[in-house]
Amino acid sequence: MYNHLFKVLPLLIGIFACSGSAVLAQKPTQKPNVIILLADDMRAKTIHALGNNEVITPNLDKLVKSGVAFPHAYNMGGHTGAVCVSSRAMLMTGQTIHKLGDDITEIPKDYTLLGKLLSSSGYKTYGVGKWHNGVPSYVQSFRGGDEIMFGGMTSSQWNIPLNHFNKDGIYDHAYTPSDPANRDLSRIADHVYEGRHSAEIFADAAVKYLKSEKGTDPFFLYVAFTTPHDPRQMPKEYLEMYDTAKISLPVNFLPEHPFDNGHMHGRDEKLLGFPRKPDEVKREIRDYYAIITHLDAQIGRIMDALKASGQLENTIVVFAGDNGLALGQHGLMGKQNLYEHTVGVPMVWSGPGIAKGKQSSAYSYLVDIYPTLCDLLKIKKPATVDGSSFSASLKDPSKSNHKEMFFAFRDLQRAVSDTRYKLIEYNVKKVRTTQLFDLKTDPYEMNNLAGNLEYKATLARLRNDLLAHKSTSGDAESSFWVGF
Repeated sequence: MYNHLFKVLPLLIGIFACSGSAVLAQKPTQKPNVIILLADDMRAKTIHALGNNEVITPNLDKLVKSGVAFPHAYNMGGHTGAVCVSSRAMLMTGQTIHKLGDDITEIPKDYTLLGKLLSSSGYKTYGVGKWHNGVPSYVQSFRGGDEIMFGGMTSSQWNIPLNHFNKDGIYDHAYTPSDPANRDLSRIADHVYEGRHSAEIFADAAVKYLKSEKGTDPFFLYVAFTTPHDPRQMPKEYLEMYDTAKISLPVNFLPEHPFDNGHMHGRDEKLLGFPRKPDEVKREIRDYYAIITHLDAQIGRIMDALKASGQLENTIVVFAGDNGLALGQHGLMGKQNLYEHTVGVPMVWSGPGIAKGKQSSAYSYLVDIYPTLCDLLKIKKPATVDGSSFSASLKDPSKSNHKEMFFAFRDLQRAVSDTRYKLIEYNVKKVRTTQLFDLKTDPYEMNNLAGNLEYKATLARLRNDLLAHKSTSGDAESSFWVGF
């Protein structure tokens, strides 16, 4: 018997050794992967698990339960009506809005883009979807990618101008649509899928990438959707999930904005007539929810592919929106304002080292995503990054970040919030308008306290804070400050 044991013992040791090696090989031996999923024009309060009982978002709900949600996440604002140009540049550079400059359809080469940093740190970088900050910036950011859409919105979600990845960084094909009236006439594109929805195309590309990933090196996958931005088009079955009669009119709905905010007749504001009609606004919200539910389904497909790849437990997933949207609130339709519904964005993090099923009380910007990732990945933050890491809040959601938040839109509007009171100042055609809101008692910003003597000291303090921010932020050159 003992002789037999000695004969099989080496074989048993070999089997256990091989099994041990296999187990060890499955354990994360590299830095976490990173996936950023970015929605277009998605408001903060459009995830069912975060309190919106009218919208259907089962996959985002799962993400919320698996990580940390930030109900107080914000975009800093925009230099033009296309607010997403600024917000995406801030996310990818970690730089604040005023220091980036007015024209950031091309991000200055002085800034180390997030993708470039991760690539130099051993990451495979792969970019999918909308890129609104110029071809050179995309080329710097990614060593791989597919289904790339250069520019902002398109005239349809079904026939969008796209590009396959070019390893030489050359994107110069002119897209000629079949309809001469198509606003996408001047786009760079080498192909179009007739009759395929943008969100499904982008999700297909992400899923394909995850299926091909061998796990030899960490990866950074960036997927930027063009929804729920208008045109709010989605497969019929998603629209049929909603009944307009059951859609609530916003608490702060107004037929018209009470004064000229400087952008009253921009493209977004013309989506509905003036004054706004309740039934029309409710239909817009129905379509908005339906396209979000369709987007949610695509996010679910990506998360399923990540799980199937065996990389889920070693992947940091960040879901965010680039800016919010009014959709009837305060009599507005677009994103060219500084109310909470517009500067607020959804943001959810999940992955290794991140708490599960929590909501953080921290106030954060999109610009803070970059330094937070640097902390989590133990990569030195570039000197050009001005954002503030909230990595501590991911482990302990009670940890705070910013004590004051500043916002700007063009040279027309500025705002500051101390997380309780919020001041918005307007300078339109040499006419100054002031709003002061108590966000604790008036979260929908309906009761302007600026003329109330009881809040005179609060108003003065916030104005001083706004002026102090003017010089430290690089905002001093704006004509907004003339006569302030």
